[in-house]
Amino acid sequence: MPEYLKRRFGGHRIRIYLSVLSLFLYVFTKISADMFSGAIFINQALGLNIYLAVIMLLSITALYTVTGGLAAVIYTDTLQTIIMVVGSFILMGFAFNEVGGYEQFQERYMEAVPSMTGNISASCYEPRADSFHIFRNAITGDLPWPGLVFGLTIQATWYWCTDQVIVQRCLSAKNLSHVKAGCILCGYLKLLPMFLMVFPGMISRILYPDEVACVEPELCEKYCGASVGCTNIAYPKLVVDLMPNGLRGLMLSVMMASLMSSLTSIFNSASTLFTMDIYTKIRQSANEKELMIAGRVFILVLIGVSIAWIPVVQSAQSGQLFDYIQSITSYLTPPIAAVFLLAIFCKRVNEAGAFYGLTIGLLVGLSRMIAEFAYGTGSCANPTNCPTIICGVHYLYFSIILFVVSCIIILGISLMTKPIADKHLYRLCWSLRNSTEKRVDLEKDDWVQNNDTDSLELEEPEEDPSFCKKAVMLFCGLEQKNAPKLSPEEQAELQKKLTDTSEKPLWRNIVNANAIILLCVAVFFHGFYG
Repeated sequence: MPEYLKRRFGGHRIRIYLSVLSLFLYVFTKISADMFSGAIFINQALGLNIYLAVIMLLSITALYTVTGGLAAVIYTDTLQTIIMVVGSFILMGFAFNEVGGYEQFQERYMEAVPSMTGNISASCYEPRADSFHIFRNAITGDLPWPGLVFGLTIQATWYWCTDQVIVQRCLSAKNLSHVKAGCILCGYLKLLPMFLMVFPGMISRILYPDEVACVEPELCEKYCGASVGCTNIAYPKLVVDLMPNGLRGLMLSVMMASLMSSLTSIFNSASTLFTMDIYTKIRQSANEKELMIAGRVFILVLIGVSIAWIPVVQSAQSGQLFDYIQSITSYLTPPIAAVFLLAIFCKRVNEAGAFYGLTIGLLVGLSRMIAEFAYGTGSCANPTNCPTIICGVHYLYFSIILFVVSCIIILGISLMTKPIADKHLYRLCWSLRNSTEKRVDLEKDDWVQNNDTDSLELEEPEEDPSFCKKAVMLFCGLEQKNAPKLSPEEQAELQKKLTDTSEKPLWRNIVNANAIILLCVAVFFHGFYG
């Protein structure tokens, strides 16, 4: 994705900006939150310390990520997805059987309150009246419907359309039909969490109200180690306490597989961003072997920083992981979504507008994020002291405001500065997507120079590497032998195949029809649960 912005706008500063911000987002949201989630499961199952559980989780995950690369990530993800879906359906069946079906579930949930409440307001521990509705009051709702419709859409645009983790998988597909089919399958799978995760999590509150719905800080600290609340343990507690022995092991492996799957994808994408967009700027003469080693070492650094961030995740947003992740992305990602959308659909946007839109948008978002961390987000029982003028606006509304401000800045500065000629934009923006003319790059991409010192044409006798060298090369994913060199004709043919976006009519119609069906199903569910 940084490379696309480099080709679209030219220059290096936007590419560096996006790479660095993406790596920060990986630490603040994805890696630390995933590690914390996995640690909660291990803590509930084995009673281990949170940080010891994190080290165990990372040891297994980093091992096959570092040694296997993207191929290992994709194959393990495919297998783990099947295990996750089957195991989650089994748990859902057990959970609904325990509460007596869907109607009993609705009735009993509204009565699920902890027995120990002290002098705390009833609004802090009683279930919300709109608990079974997606679209909630625009002012008093915990997820107001305008924020849900527009704010979350902005974040979804950033994540599903411009985030390196997702886009990297699409770029690894064989052809455009495979890309579409993978995205549509992902869309179908995204319909399941409401039934496989949200409903079982609510049932956990019915079965264990004192632990899951605790409000007294001392009791919450005792149950889950976080004084602000214990809603994060709802699902793992259901797994550990409800399921029989054999299935309990299956479900624990399912959840650990899902978290490891997410971590492996993030590690691989972070390594790619760092080596291709940052390290090669520092070391322009770096060869392929050096880049591979630098990427592996960077993963270890990223892990260390993420572990240090876990205490913040544990106490932020009343201890609710979903709210924490969504709030951070609301503060940092709307400018990125604005730049990509305008870069694709408005060819008048230029480098100056994009850069200053990103920079000013980041400063506005950071001002809100830093204020929240400085004052603390508090909880219902102990509200934060953050001034209303700063923290009073719901984070989803803040996302909408930040997106609009970023768009205005990008368009305003672009209109006041020189436009980019069409010859530089062929197949980079929507209006010129079908152009067959040769594109003239704004500047030569000299970030990665192919100075492969190991592939000199001098023929030297190959020596058998020592055992230690073989082990290091295996760990870093380096080939024992040099890959064969391609002729100019073979390189041109490979490039043509990689950039071919044509589709077979049959498969194009099948995936397009499925996209329409998926959209109709999604609209139905939103209407039914709205």
